[in-house]
Amino acid sequence: MTGRVDCEVVISGGGPVGLCAALLLARAGISVQVFEAEPAISDDLRASTFHPPTLDMLEPLGITKVLLEQGLVCPHWQIRLHPTGERAVFDLSVLSEDTSHPYRLQVEQWKLSRALFAALQSEPKASVSFGTVAIGLQQDEDGVTLEVERAGERRMVRARLCVGADGARSFVRKAIGVPFEGETYPETTLLVTTQFPFEDHLEGLSNVTYCWKHGGNFSLLKVPGRWRVSIYPREDLTPEEQLEEALIQASMNDVVPRSERWDLREMRPYRVHQRIVPAYRIGRVALAGDAAHLNSPSGGMGLNGGLHDAFELVAAIVDMLQKGASVERLDLYDRRRRPIARDQIIAQADRNRARMREKDHDRRLEMLGELNAICADRTRLHDYLLKSSMIDGLRQGARIT
Repeated sequence: MTGRVDCEVVISGGGPVGLCAALLLARAGISVQVFEAEPAISDDLRASTFHPPTLDMLEPLGITKVLLEQGLVCPHWQIRLHPTGERAVFDLSVLSEDTSHPYRLQVEQWKLSRALFAALQSEPKASVSFGTVAIGLQQDEDGVTLEVERAGERRMVRARLCVGADGARSFVRKAIGVPFEGETYPETTLLVTTQFPFEDHLEGLSNVTYCWKHGGNFSLLKVPGRWRVSIYPREDLTPEEQLEEALIQASMNDVVPRSERWDLREMRPYRVHQRIVPAYRIGRVALAGDAAHLNSPSGGMGLNGGLHDAFELVAAIVDMLQKGASVERLDLYDRRRRPIARDQIIAQADRNRARMREKDHDRRLEMLGELNAICADRTRLHDYLLKSSMIDGLRQGARIT
């Protein structure tokens, strides 16, 4: 690789995946520039669950310690019939020999982004530019040129490699002509937060709880100071009707009936997709995170999978830039991550969604019995949690050559 460059790696997208990749690169001594369209790190409602292997991977960066100080440890999670309270409880301590963090950590995604950004401030090899939009991309045998715009001013950034970590609407993915194959689920999900203490009203509640209710389902995920409630409104209504205040209040009363009006602090409606690209890299451009794959949030695997992408991708880049590997080294990144996203992350999330959308009461009881049988058998529980905690997928990927 010859010729002048502004940095060795340019990253489009300053969310958690892009910032994580940048920190890994900088710590490896590789110069990196990150460009993010948003004016600052967003604190809107996004992911909040960190799985055990993700915490293991972030620990050497000093990030896990920061997250633990700001999050809630979740030693178990559950699937529950509401309002009767029958439940299957999945004890993550059975993973104690597989991970240094045998639990889920409940902490908002923006706290991760802020921790990564803070760490990058002391890295001389890294820079992060907010409010900067990628508007052009070209590549050749020696490198990639990303055109960016900030406050009406345009400039070209030349790098050896480019990472597209710019989310579901990825400019980089579109610029390299990669389709985003899959589907959009029909339902709209409404995520709201409240300081109401559900744990005082629902016996034996876990910090992560997925609930069947009459005719539908909801989930309760606790983060410091509040609960996040995922509501799945009636599908016979228009999106506008689904978001009417009276319907939202009624949905909350399905969780805990109250005469008082619910005080909801935040609210975010969203549609859920399952999509994946046919290739994670084209030439010297590689995709990671939501730019490469999307899945149902059921099971909390999207953000974690994107971070796992970042670690695997940076390992490939280090081999190329510091150990003389050819650009084809990125193909191993594709072989290790894309099948896991397709067959593990997307498939598991789709199964989780389908299970919680089951409406037949007898079938629900049958499924709950099957889940409790798993929970009662340590060997079966261990195997189940290796998959749902994403450890098995990472191990499968590591064996691919």
